[in-house]
Amino acid sequence: MARTSLLRGSAACLLGLLMPMGTLHAAGDDGTAAIRKVLMGRFDKPDARLVVAPVVVRGRHAVAGWVQGERGGRALLRRERGTWKLVACAGDAFKEAAELELAGITPADARSLAKSLAAAEAKLPAEQVRKLSLFEGVMRMDADGSRPPHAHGGHAGSKP
Repeated sequence: MARTSLLRGSAACLLGLLMPMGTLHAAGDDGTAAIRKVLMGRFDKPDARLVVAPVVVRGRHAVAGWVQGERGGRALLRRERGTWKLVACAGDAFKEAAELELAGITPADARSLAKSLAAAEAKLPAEQVRKLSLFEGVMRMDADGSRPPHAHGGHAGSKP
């Protein structure tokens, strides 16, 4: 029961970050399909289905919303040598261009991502958007896309 509880919601994000990041290459598109596959392969569980939407891409960066049960958040990804890597998880922080710039995105691309994300989220049901905001703080990843050993939670619902 405790293990099942940990896999639910945004806690699945934490557990998934401890596993090695799979690599997928974009196949002729902007990377949306590859981004979804990376997140689904990493976090989707039979008893805790993952919904990835929306996904917005600008250059070599993307922000993907995710909902799993009653939890949700946004993932920041970067394409390096054709492979999408998880950079960080957050909630509302990734709606702001300034926060995206702190993650190393150029000001123009950060503004474009924030604007595209707002437009894409405006098309989603209000309850889904509400869940995207539940992840508290920003959890940055190591260069390989895994959670740094010194990271300690940082989001709602991390405890059973």
